[in-house]
Amino acid sequence: MAEIKKYEPGTFCWVELAAKDGPAAKKFYTSLFGWRANDIPIGEGAVYSMLEKDEKEAGALYELGPQQKGVPPHWNSYIRVESADESAAKAKKLGGKIVTEPFDVMDQGRMANIQDPTGAVFAVWEPKKHTGAQVMNEPGAFCWNELYTTDPKKAGDFYSELFGWTREPMQMPTGEYTIFKKGDTQIAGMMRIPKEMGPVPPYWLVYFAVDDSDRTVDKARGMGARVGVPPTDIPNIGRFAILNDPQGAGFAVIKLQMPAQA
Repeated sequence: MAEIKKYEPGTFCWVELAAKDGPAAKKFYTSLFGWRANDIPIGEGAVYSMLEKDEKEAGALYELGPQQKGVPPHWNSYIRVESADESAAKAKKLGGKIVTEPFDVMDQGRMANIQDPTGAVFAVWEPKKHTGAQVMNEPGAFCWNELYTTDPKKAGDFYSELFGWTREPMQMPTGEYTIFKKGDTQIAGMMRIPKEMGPVPPYWLVYFAVDDSDRTVDKARGMGARVGVPPTDIPNIGRFAILNDPQGAGFAVIKLQMPAQA
């Protein structure tokens, strides 16, 4: 697939892992997805590891610092915006909380971390030199983002107002599932947190495309991952599974029946 050079505003453009143990996380994910880690020094002995698939950037990871004590390992999803400052201000007016005020990431772009009114955290990205992931929707790259929330109506209103997304509800065996769309393009999914999951706080889940969900899950389990949802078929979509890596960060894998086009 050709390298992605541009993302439209209101679309997911980047995923990033905050890990407790950076080297261990690199070992796990590079083995699982065939990524290569390109370490970029970011001061005081810290590194930002670009995760590359066939020499194209698929995402990144970094190690949580002392100032982030109490923050659990997690994958963060970035949404492309025209202005990080304007998006953060608008999110605040809509009932969101600004976790990290807009700031420049060197000459790469400008970002802010935002918590929606139900508690899920995401990032907005105003690109400069760094557009986002250079590869998407193919094995070894992220292909979908899904919101688990306690209040689909409140969350849906927030994201629709903030990014201009429309909502398309559909019935699934687990209950109502909402597809967020920007024009005719499917952007993300949303569902209420199932009672079976227990007291889980709202969060965004990242999906990675794989060639074989069962084999990927077996490999991940063998390296210490925990399986939350075993490989399961979604009619006309693919076969997916939800896991937690050895440090606890949640993510999903899916063998797409009909791979989406970037």
